[in-house]
Amino acid sequence: MSFWDVTLELLNASKYTLGLFFLTLIIAIPLGTVICACATSKFKPLKSVTGIFIWIIRGTPLMLQIVVVFYAPGLVFGTPFKERFLAALIAFAINYAVYFAEIYRGGIAAMPQGQYEAGKVLGMNRSQVNMLVILPQVSKRITPAMSNEVITLVKDTSLANIIAIGEIIHTAKNIVATEVILWPLFYTGVFYLVMIGVLTLFFKWLEKKMNYYKA
Repeated sequence: MSFWDVTLELLNASKYTLGLFFLTLIIAIPLGTVICACATSKFKPLKSVTGIFIWIIRGTPLMLQIVVVFYAPGLVFGTPFKERFLAALIAFAINYAVYFAEIYRGGIAAMPQGQYEAGKVLGMNRSQVNMLVILPQVSKRITPAMSNEVITLVKDTSLANIIAIGEIIHTAKNIVATEVILWPLFYTGVFYLVMIGVLTLFFKWLEKKMNYYKA
């Protein structure tokens, strides 16, 4: 199998890697907001249940969560999960939503109480203070932490190969097994480096664009 053939195979497999990456972000970013709201709720039962849920997700490996989501329906209800990609997406979205929620919570908690009081003095209600004063500053504060999580997500997509999703690593492993050559597995690193390089440049640009928010 030539270098070009391997490259084409891995490029074709990257649609699963990129699909899992972008769909996870689309779901996890807003879902993280919901989890953050529940975790900071004044309704204690909801706050407690959410706290236990966050503890479980953060305390167990993502690989195990993927396996549970994919195999649990078949073991518990006798109805196997037929869509492997969907199972991986659910596991990834829940996992990253929890981590995003903790980042949001930390960013909000770091805001001085005086910001809310100043908004009230200016005649703003709670919603206006949150949207016009707090949110822009929190967004700037959490950008470095969010960028780290997003970059980690790129590498974590390789865990989807545990349930035989044809992403980059799984495809490379198949090539190694069938062609009895090892270099395609190392070659996958180039694809991850390119994706992470693009994201790194994007987040550097984003941080510069948000410099006008002086928290």
